[in-house]
Amino acid sequence: MKETVLFLTRHGQTEWNLQKRMQGHQNSALTTLGEQQAEWLRDRLEGENLGAIYSSTSPRALHTAQILRGNRSLSIQQQASLMEINMGIWEGMNTDQIEQEYPLQYSHFFTRPDLFIPLAPGETYSQLEQRVTPTIERIIKDNEGLEVLIVTHRMTLKVIMAHFLNKSLQEIGDLPDILSTALCKITLTDNNTTINLYGDTSHYQ
Repeated sequence: MKETVLFLTRHGQTEWNLQKRMQGHQNSALTTLGEQQAEWLRDRLEGENLGAIYSSTSPRALHTAQILRGNRSLSIQQQASLMEINMGIWEGMNTDQIEQEYPLQYSHFFTRPDLFIPLAPGETYSQLEQRVTPTIERIIKDNEGLEVLIVTHRMTLKVIMAHFLNKSLQEIGDLPDILSTALCKITLTDNNTTINLYGDTSHYQ
């Protein structure tokens, strides 16, 4: 296998992030700062020879990917399987309200993903893992030897990074948080998987 490089990031800050509302499969627009964060990362990636760009179908991720593309003539390949975890009835709710009404599940969501049981319709972390991991593996297979940018979401990205770090679902809760447009970088060869960056925000200004 030729050296394949994955650049993975979370979308820029959104209106609901500011309002502390859970998004999941629902969406809210990028804030001015969210667009700025994407521009900072775009400038950081300017010298990279990207061969492909993938994005979740959520508008906030797609908008971020469009900014990150810059002047490149690449199309953005949208993948519904890269969407955020489905949070069921929590979507649109304020996190303070969720924590008050569903304290145990809220705690499990962040600290013990293996024990998290969603409120219908919702997804477990295991279901999220089962939809996103095959997508990442297919992206790697389809883009061998290339540099690839993937724009996704907070918990989805933690699950992806846990996969490459050989962490269990239980251990995902111990991984550092991933901020808006924070950058992860993974280099893959036949024999090695190297995590070069995890949640790096050195492009913030």
